[in-house]
Amino acid sequence: MLLHVAQVLTPQELAGMRETLAGASWGDGRATSGAQSAHAKNNEQLAQGRPELPGLQQTVLTALNRHATFFSAALPRRILPPMFNRYAGAANAFGNHIDNAIRYLPGRQGERVRTDISCTLFLAEPDEYDGGELVIEDTYGAQRVKLPAGDMVIYPGTSVHRVEPVTRGARLASFFWVESMVRSDEQRSLLFAMDMHLMRLRETVGETEAAVIGLTGTYHNLLRLWADV
Repeated sequence: MLLHVAQVLTPQELAGMRETLAGASWGDGRATSGAQSAHAKNNEQLAQGRPELPGLQQTVLTALNRHATFFSAALPRRILPPMFNRYAGAANAFGNHIDNAIRYLPGRQGERVRTDISCTLFLAEPDEYDGGELVIEDTYGAQRVKLPAGDMVIYPGTSVHRVEPVTRGARLASFFWVESMVRSDEQRSLLFAMDMHLMRLRETVGETEAAVIGLTGTYHNLLRLWADV
């Protein structure tokens, strides 16, 4: 499932993060790459250990925690701490690659997370830079994504994807991975579609209608069947 999640950040959160990142010291993005993706990666990244990083990460995690659409679509079990990257100047692109299936939690010896879902949270407005589209290959072909600042795209971690060269300005984003309670992308997609239809049905007929109660039960029984918590 490829999904545009709108307005993850408030304007105040976005402004604060951009101000912090404007004064950040950027390092080589290949520091966190696997062997294959390091050959394709040419960007800058906020390094682990930077003093501004924990506050930026907490802002993103707080925003995700209150966003109902994100929770419904991702059904997160664990979220890797968000990271931040910059594409500009000579460090301006990331060629075709697939994200590592397993990543280690920073600072937690041997603790691993399965990367079911890849997430990109845009922090620069589309008119602030040329190029920089996130291109995701799926069954319908190449999907080109360039969203307003504060919006996010989520997509299966199994997808081949790339970031096109930035030819003007700077592309800022946060990126991270989610281990879902429901490993299967197909099952997550079905649960998300059911949840969205249930929300619309509740708005139309209310919470106590027998059909709403029955379908809600079906949703939770499927989640109980498929979820690993």
